[in-house]
Amino acid sequence: MTGAPLDQGFRDPEIARDLAARIRAQSTRPARIMEVCGTHTMAIFRHGIRSLLPKTLTLISGPGCPVCVTDQGDLDAFVEMARMPGVTITSFGDLLRVPSSDSSLARERARGADVRVVGSPAQALSLAQAEPGRTVVFLGVGFETTAPAVAATLLAARDRGVGNFLVFSAHKLVPPALFALFGSGQCRVDGLLLPGHVSVITGLAAFRPFFERFRVPSVVAGFEAGDILGALAMLTDEIESGTPILENAYARAVTENGNPRAREIMNRVFVPKEARWRGLGAIPESGLAIREEFAAHDAARVLGVPGREAPPPAGCRCGEVITGAVTPRECPLFGRACTPSGPVGPCMVSTEGTCAAYFRFGRECCGGNPF
Repeated sequence: MTGAPLDQGFRDPEIARDLAARIRAQSTRPARIMEVCGTHTMAIFRHGIRSLLPKTLTLISGPGCPVCVTDQGDLDAFVEMARMPGVTITSFGDLLRVPSSDSSLARERARGADVRVVGSPAQALSLAQAEPGRTVVFLGVGFETTAPAVAATLLAARDRGVGNFLVFSAHKLVPPALFALFGSGQCRVDGLLLPGHVSVITGLAAFRPFFERFRVPSVVAGFEAGDILGALAMLTDEIESGTPILENAYARAVTENGNPRAREIMNRVFVPKEARWRGLGAIPESGLAIREEFAAHDAARVLGVPGREAPPPAGCRCGEVITGAVTPRECPLFGRACTPSGPVGPCMVSTEGTCAAYFRFGRECCGGNPF
């Protein structure tokens, strides 16, 4: 099954219904499918896709929410910088309420720290230009999707001589995380719904080494109901036939080689490094460090914020949720000590967080009771 016909009808409700019926007819054996991308997790809930699937298929979440996989030590570094005199922290909004070991960016802002929500790194750069007396730090949290824009902004800052603009790079790369997840031998997954946004940049080619090693049925998907159901239909075919394939169900946006220009910009500014992931630990070559050439814009170096280790919040099972080991309902804090209004871990905060999705849309997945 190729991606082209699906790409032409991804918003057609009739096609979506036909795809759901095909999945129900084809699926005969129990199978666990992991949606790697946090945006897929939210889209699956929003479209009510679980209610259309047979009981043989179980959907679980993977390490595809950038805020959720951010290491506790990095969250502590964000708060440490926010407490520094003359420093302005800029970030996307969902990071502010994620708890660090003893605070959060939102709490620091309430105590007087200059913490601002921006829509892009370019907006943070404009803020630095407008307020030359302050050191403006952009928190670079994201995957291959956002890293090129941050890199382009760093290039612009250097070219314009905006020395008070810094970036703290907590960017991460998805393929190495999949190698680590499956290499652990503890991931019981029969198929992968690969991330669409990341694949626009990396191309399908970035996932071929992983696929060739682990031979797990894998399909890149978009985010409409038809996209997701079409990809699940492909995965069902592969699982039932016992023939794993790496396929692209998002051909209108994803190509074999992705966006070489975006990757070239990213590679000019960043270099791969070992990074710590929540739930997965330290993974070689899975993070992005700012190159020495741009050290003057590296917040970790300029502000003297070293890498550190910190344990996750006591009792929080977010790390297990984003590696597919448990569902949110298996965490004793879910819906009790940990809620959207009082989160303990990042999975309950992020707009792509699995716990937040279960809490908001729980009736669809949990027999009428999300708890």
